[in-house]
Amino acid sequence: MDNPLPKSWSIHTRPEIIAKYQILERVGAGAYSDVYKGRRLSDNLIVALKEVHDYQSAFREIEALQILQGSPNVVVLHEYFWREDEDAVLVLEFLRSDLASVISDAKRESGLSVGEIKRWMVQILCGVDACHRNMIVHRDLKPGNLLVGDDGVLKLADFGQARILLDHELVAADDNPPPFEPDTADQENICQAPQAGHENASQKGYVNQEPEGMSKEDSFRDDIEDDPFKSSYSYEAEEAGNDERGAFTSCVGTRWFRSPELLYGSTAYGLEVDLWSLGCIFAELFTLRPLFPGTSDIDQLSRIMSVEDPSGLESCLPNRSTDEIALVRKLVCYDPASRASAAELLHDKYFNEEPLPVPTSELRVPLTKGNQDEDSPGGWYDDMGSDSDFDEFGPLNVTTTNAGFSIRFS
Repeated sequence: MDNPLPKSWSIHTRPEIIAKYQILERVGAGAYSDVYKGRRLSDNLIVALKEVHDYQSAFREIEALQILQGSPNVVVLHEYFWREDEDAVLVLEFLRSDLASVISDAKRESGLSVGEIKRWMVQILCGVDACHRNMIVHRDLKPGNLLVGDDGVLKLADFGQARILLDHELVAADDNPPPFEPDTADQENICQAPQAGHENASQKGYVNQEPEGMSKEDSFRDDIEDDPFKSSYSYEAEEAGNDERGAFTSCVGTRWFRSPELLYGSTAYGLEVDLWSLGCIFAELFTLRPLFPGTSDIDQLSRIMSVEDPSGLESCLPNRSTDEIALVRKLVCYDPASRASAAELLHDKYFNEEPLPVPTSELRVPLTKGNQDEDSPGGWYDDMGSDSDFDEFGPLNVTTTNAGFSIRFS
């Protein structure tokens, strides 16, 4: 990508950054962040420097990645730079491709083998399971936010919309879920172990280092008592625009992968919204086209309702096996409580039957990223504006029922 480097961006004039990194080129730009490819001067490691212009997005992404550090299928946060009068800059591992590009290349070539699909799925499930075991809901899972390295390892990225769920009635989970640990008995067939050269932040001490030549006041907070990102599960249970405690915003994610409860405007939801997105991603791996490519929220809901009966989903997954259709059906459930968890799916018989998942070294990785899906960029940067069509109808009253939820326009 041959993008001229702007001369006035703060990232180019901040001494603590340019003393440690050479900024090579801009690789992405969105409403809330700009991303640059860079080189760490100390060891020539290629990294991504993500300049986040939104305080809340930066806060969420940093804290989520610190909690998930060491998870093999989550992007590595090496360190971050942040002062009160400047944007946050996150230094992330650089992964040159994503699952959207894998799907795009497969359309032009010979498609994806079942073994390849299974390996991509297992890696996605491992990343989502790591999040959910730590009570983190990503809220924007889609192929463009699933980055892929040269070695075939897939990693969840773009946690700017993530939330760390508190222990309240919205989540049915253990009070203190254990941190994610790969199954050491069968890591190749279940979860990928950390790859050589991909150090996590805790291993190398990259997070929140104090730059040389700067006073403590000018650098970042590096004591656990002062660092706002060192405390886990610290979010208040409200978001901007919501007055009722425990309410989240429904204006998150990308429409094609957004669960029906979010489309209806529900503010009482949990980890299940990620599971719906997983079902949409898995269906796209099978067919190489989006499962619900809605042009508006109303059209999106119409497409979802059309496949509620068993034959409807089968028609969307032509020439796929009964087990493959059943796998998607376990996730694309109108009732959030009926969706299978990532941990449950990792033990599904589908992944233990022939053909088995191929080794990551056999996965075909595109040389570069292709075009992104729908109207939202992905991967390194996010665009968090609402595209909800229901805004014009005014407030919504969403009520939980035995079958899921109901909606009433005020």
